[in-house]
Amino acid sequence: MHKVHLVSLGCPKNRVDSEVMVGLLQQGDYELVDDPEDAEVLIVNTCSFIQPATEESIDTVLELAELKKSGSAQQLVVTGCMVQRYGAALEGELPEVDHFLGTGEYHRITEVLNARDAHAPRSYVDTPRYIHDEQAPRVNSWSSCSAYLKISEGCNHTCSFCIIPQLRGRMRSRTIPSLVTEARRLADQGVVELNLVAQDSTAYGRDLRDGTDLGGLLRALVEIDGLEWIRLHYAYPIGLPAGLLEALRDEPKIVPYLDIPLQHASGRMLQEMRRGVTREGQERILDRVREYVPDVALRTTFIVGFPGETDADFVELCDFVEKQQFTHVGVFTYCREDGTPAAEMGRQVPAHVMKMRQERLMELQKEVSRKRLEALIGQTVDVLVEGVSEESDLLLRGRTRWQAPDVDGQVYISNATPDVAIGQIRKLRVTQVGDYDLVGELVDLPESELALP
Repeated sequence: MHKVHLVSLGCPKNRVDSEVMVGLLQQGDYELVDDPEDAEVLIVNTCSFIQPATEESIDTVLELAELKKSGSAQQLVVTGCMVQRYGAALEGELPEVDHFLGTGEYHRITEVLNARDAHAPRSYVDTPRYIHDEQAPRVNSWSSCSAYLKISEGCNHTCSFCIIPQLRGRMRSRTIPSLVTEARRLADQGVVELNLVAQDSTAYGRDLRDGTDLGGLLRALVEIDGLEWIRLHYAYPIGLPAGLLEALRDEPKIVPYLDIPLQHASGRMLQEMRRGVTREGQERILDRVREYVPDVALRTTFIVGFPGETDADFVELCDFVEKQQFTHVGVFTYCREDGTPAAEMGRQVPAHVMKMRQERLMELQKEVSRKRLEALIGQTVDVLVEGVSEESDLLLRGRTRWQAPDVDGQVYISNATPDVAIGQIRKLRVTQVGDYDLVGELVDLPESELALP
């Protein structure tokens, strides 16, 4: 068996691609190892969404290239968004790399590694058309109780700041039977929380032109035994299907959580960003969601420092955030990405102004979050147990229904006992809160254990 070490960078969608590669490699003559110094093959699945991600990808490749020079590794392969973005030009920039695979070619990983032809191309980059199906031997690497399910690939929107359509291609959805088969396999492996991801989840199924939509997919997934929580990420605000909102309202397994990236609130900024919606339009969309699901947890992201953003635009954004009282907010400073319309715009905002605005908006949201959580003290909530806390071996960690993995806060469990296992959903009374996290004690333990000091 050849030993492989794989580094996966970037978003959950990229992680799923990495998990498919791992599955394909394990079907072949390869085994995964944690220590790159033990590997004969080194793989980096890169991100290139924004410049800092590209820089991290390059640094990781160069680090493993040095290891290849001095260690046992014989091949270094680079895959993913950075390869798709820069193509064969990377061959001259990174001569240490043996092969490059674009975002639509990662399923060829074993074919490329097994090639013995000295004249085989180093780069495999084409228009992205591939998306894995239920036949792909994917290996879940995220958690024993939680997994991502990629429901579609690519994006048809033309946001002026975003390079994703160039990196991932046009949207292509998987069929409901394919997704149900993969989800059932994950449930059989012990997964109880399924996180649905795509570049544009709202548009799922439209390209199939057979009536497939998000509501139908959700209602099919809730029928799978073993799945307890189903969560939707990356829902573009325009065109939220009624079937989605009805499923959120009616199906207990679908957690009342919706991730809607809004990007800004100023009408002028939204127009420059090519978002196709106004602030008033966004407010109507959010009102509609809350009308269906009054207790919904809403996560969103904003960009500050977009070209031409004035103090007045930023003040309007702050006002919007304060009035909407979002459950979770992420704030990013604008990155000038070559190949996007926004990169050619004038009135670029200075870096120090962007940073100041990011800190101010996050400070505002921190206050919103803290007040929300303080209202929960003394209340009982459901918590998915995920494992031992990184803060202390004496604490377990978990998440509530309104906390998605990796991006939101978490829960620290102060009175765990040996009968509490990873993957269980337990009742917890909130005793303390932070800005984003909760602390509490389980209240569904046997009485003999509850009586212990």
